[in-house]
Amino acid sequence: MTSTCSVFCGVSLDGFIARPDGSLDFLEGDGSAEMGDHGYDAFMAGMDAIVMGRNTYEVVLTFGSWPFTKPVVVLSSRAVDLGVARERGASVEVMHGEPQELAAALAAKGLFKLYIDGGQTVQRFQRAGLIDRLILTQLPVLIGQGIPLFGPLERDIRLKLVSSRTFPGGLVQSEYLR
Repeated sequence: MTSTCSVFCGVSLDGFIARPDGSLDFLEGDGSAEMGDHGYDAFMAGMDAIVMGRNTYEVVLTFGSWPFTKPVVVLSSRAVDLGVARERGASVEVMHGEPQELAAALAAKGLFKLYIDGGQTVQRFQRAGLIDRLILTQLPVLIGQGIPLFGPLERDIRLKLVSSRTFPGGLVQSEYLR
Protein backbone atom coordinates (compact mmCIF):
# COMPACT_ATOMS: atom_id res chain seq x y z
CA MET A 1 0.00 0.00 0.00
CA THR A 2 1.31 3.45 -0.87
CA SER A 3 0.89 6.66 1.06
CA THR A 4 -1.67 9.31 0.21
CA CYS A 5 -0.75 12.86 1.10
CA SER A 6 -3.44 15.45 1.76
CA VAL A 7 -3.52 19.14 2.62
CA PHE A 8 -6.31 20.85 4.57
CA CYS A 9 -5.57 24.52 4.84
CA GLY A 10 -7.08 27.94 5.37
CA VAL A 11 -5.68 30.65 3.09
CA SER A 12 -6.17 34.33 2.58
CA LEU A 13 -7.71 35.34 -0.74
CA ASP A 14 -4.22 36.35 -1.89
CA GLY A 15 -2.86 32.87 -1.15
CA PHE A 16 -1.09 33.18 2.22
CA ILE A 17 -1.35 30.61 5.00
CA ALA A 18 0.25 32.83 7.66
CA ARG A 19 1.62 36.31 8.18
CA PRO A 20 5.39 36.81 7.72
CA ASP A 21 5.90 36.17 11.46
CA GLY A 22 3.87 32.92 11.33
CA SER A 23 0.77 34.48 12.91
CA LEU A 24 -2.57 32.90 11.99
CA ASP A 25 -4.84 35.59 13.41
CA PHE A 26 -6.52 36.37 10.07
CA LEU A 27 -7.85 32.78 9.95
CA GLU A 28 -10.14 33.59 12.87
CA GLY A 29 -12.21 35.92 10.69
CA ASP A 30 -13.66 39.24 11.78
CA GLY A 31 -15.95 37.81 14.45
CA SER A 32 -19.09 38.39 12.37
CA ALA A 33 -19.70 34.70 11.69
CA GLU A 34 -19.13 31.43 13.51
CA MET A 35 -16.01 29.90 11.96
CA GLY A 36 -16.62 26.23 12.87
CA ASP A 37 -14.45 23.36 11.70
CA HIS A 38 -15.69 23.21 8.05
CA GLY A 39 -15.00 19.50 7.81
CA TYR A 40 -11.64 19.51 9.58
CA ASP A 41 -12.66 16.98 12.22
CA ALA A 42 -13.94 14.53 9.59
CA PHE A 43 -10.78 15.07 7.54
CA MET A 44 -8.54 14.39 10.55
CA ALA A 45 -10.50 11.24 11.41
CA GLY A 46 -9.29 9.79 8.10
CA MET A 47 -5.60 10.61 8.64
CA ASP A 48 -2.95 8.33 10.14
CA ALA A 49 -0.32 10.99 10.87
CA ILE A 50 0.56 14.64 10.46
CA VAL A 51 3.78 15.74 8.76
CA MET A 52 4.85 19.31 9.44
CA GLY A 53 7.96 21.43 9.26
CA ARG A 54 9.82 22.77 12.27
CA ASN A 55 8.42 26.30 11.80
CA THR A 56 4.84 25.02 11.85
CA TYR A 57 5.64 22.87 14.89
CA GLU A 58 6.93 25.95 16.72
CA VAL A 59 3.72 27.84 15.91
CA VAL A 60 1.62 24.90 17.16
CA LEU A 61 3.57 24.97 20.44
CA THR A 62 2.21 28.50 21.06
CA PHE A 63 -1.38 27.17 21.13
CA GLY A 64 -2.90 26.76 24.57
CA SER A 65 -2.98 22.97 24.26
CA TRP A 66 -1.72 20.30 21.88
CA PRO A 67 -4.35 20.14 19.11
CA PHE A 68 -3.59 16.72 17.62
CA THR A 69 -4.45 13.18 18.68
CA LYS A 70 -2.65 11.60 15.72
CA PRO A 71 1.12 10.98 15.58
CA VAL A 72 3.06 14.04 14.43
CA VAL A 73 6.27 13.98 12.44
CA VAL A 74 8.32 17.17 12.55
CA LEU A 75 10.65 17.61 9.59
CA SER A 76 13.97 19.16 10.51
CA SER A 77 17.65 18.55 9.91
CA ARG A 78 18.39 20.34 13.22
CA ALA A 79 17.64 19.27 16.77
CA VAL A 80 14.05 19.96 17.84
CA ASP A 81 12.87 20.13 21.45
CA LEU A 82 9.94 17.73 21.74
CA GLY A 83 9.61 18.04 25.52
CA VAL A 84 6.74 20.54 25.66
CA ALA A 85 4.69 18.62 23.09
CA ARG A 86 5.26 15.32 24.86
CA GLU A 87 4.32 16.90 28.21
CA ARG A 88 1.02 17.82 26.53
CA GLY A 89 0.47 14.19 25.55
CA ALA A 90 1.71 14.38 21.97
CA SER A 91 3.05 11.46 20.00
CA VAL A 92 5.78 13.33 18.14
CA GLU A 93 9.07 12.47 16.45
CA VAL A 94 11.62 14.22 14.26
CA MET A 95 12.60 12.98 10.81
CA HIS A 96 14.46 14.40 7.84
CA GLY A 97 14.99 13.43 4.24
CA GLU A 98 13.36 13.71 0.86
CA PRO A 99 9.54 13.55 0.71
CA GLN A 100 9.50 10.16 -1.07
CA GLU A 101 11.83 8.67 1.57
CA LEU A 102 9.73 10.11 4.39
CA ALA A 103 6.46 8.81 2.96
CA ALA A 104 8.01 5.35 2.47
CA ALA A 105 9.41 5.30 6.02
CA LEU A 106 6.02 6.26 7.46
CA ALA A 107 4.24 3.67 5.31
CA ALA A 108 6.64 1.05 6.71
CA LYS A 109 5.31 2.03 10.16
CA GLY A 110 1.70 1.58 8.99
CA LEU A 111 1.09 5.33 8.54
CA PHE A 112 -0.33 5.64 5.03
CA LYS A 113 -2.74 8.59 5.12
CA LEU A 114 -0.63 11.67 5.73
CA TYR A 115 -1.80 15.20 6.47
CA ILE A 116 0.91 17.51 5.14
CA ASP A 117 1.01 20.85 6.97
CA GLY A 118 3.09 24.02 6.72
CA GLY A 119 4.13 26.13 3.75
CA GLN A 120 7.60 24.78 3.02
CA THR A 121 6.57 21.20 3.75
CA VAL A 122 3.53 21.40 1.44
CA GLN A 123 5.74 22.93 -1.25
CA ARG A 124 8.37 20.17 -0.94
CA PHE A 125 5.76 17.41 -1.12
CA GLN A 126 3.99 19.18 -4.01
CA ARG A 127 7.22 19.52 -6.02
CA ALA A 128 7.85 15.80 -5.39
CA GLY A 129 4.42 15.01 -6.87
CA LEU A 130 3.13 13.50 -3.64
CA ILE A 131 0.13 15.72 -2.82
CA ASP A 132 -2.94 13.73 -3.85
CA ARG A 133 -5.68 15.86 -2.28
CA LEU A 134 -5.99 19.57 -1.48
CA ILE A 135 -8.80 21.02 0.61
CA LEU A 136 -8.43 24.78 0.65
CA THR A 137 -10.67 27.15 2.53
CA GLN A 138 -10.28 30.71 1.28
CA LEU A 139 -11.13 33.50 3.67
CA PRO A 140 -12.38 36.79 2.23
CA VAL A 141 -9.36 38.76 3.42
CA LEU A 142 -6.28 40.14 1.68
CA ILE A 143 -3.23 40.31 3.95
CA GLY A 144 -0.75 41.53 1.33
CA GLN A 145 2.24 39.52 2.45
CA GLY A 146 3.03 36.37 4.33
CA ILE A 147 3.92 32.73 3.94
CA PRO A 148 2.54 31.41 0.65
CA LEU A 149 0.96 27.99 0.39
CA PHE A 150 2.51 27.38 -3.01
CA GLY A 151 5.94 28.22 -4.33
CA PRO A 152 7.82 27.91 -7.61
CA LEU A 153 7.21 24.78 -9.66
CA GLU A 154 9.22 23.26 -12.50
CA ARG A 155 6.03 22.36 -14.36
CA ASP A 156 2.29 22.88 -14.22
CA ILE A 157 0.35 20.59 -11.91
CA ARG A 158 -3.17 19.96 -13.16
CA LEU A 159 -5.81 19.32 -10.52
CA LYS A 160 -9.40 18.13 -10.68
CA LEU A 161 -11.98 20.11 -8.73
CA VAL A 162 -14.24 17.58 -6.97
CA SER A 163 -16.28 19.91 -4.77
CA SER A 164 -16.73 23.51 -3.81
CA ARG A 165 -18.97 25.00 -1.17
CA THR A 166 -19.53 28.27 0.62
CA PHE A 167 -19.96 29.02 4.29
CA PRO A 168 -21.43 31.97 6.19
CA GLY A 169 -18.98 34.83 6.40
CA GLY A 170 -17.83 34.43 2.80
CA LEU A 171 -15.57 31.39 3.17
CA VAL A 172 -15.17 29.22 0.06
CA GLN A 173 -13.86 25.68 0.41
CA SER A 174 -12.67 23.75 -2.61
CA GLU A 175 -11.41 20.20 -2.80
CA TYR A 176 -9.02 19.12 -5.53
CA LEU A 177 -7.51 15.77 -6.48
CA ARG A 178 -4.33 15.24 -8.45
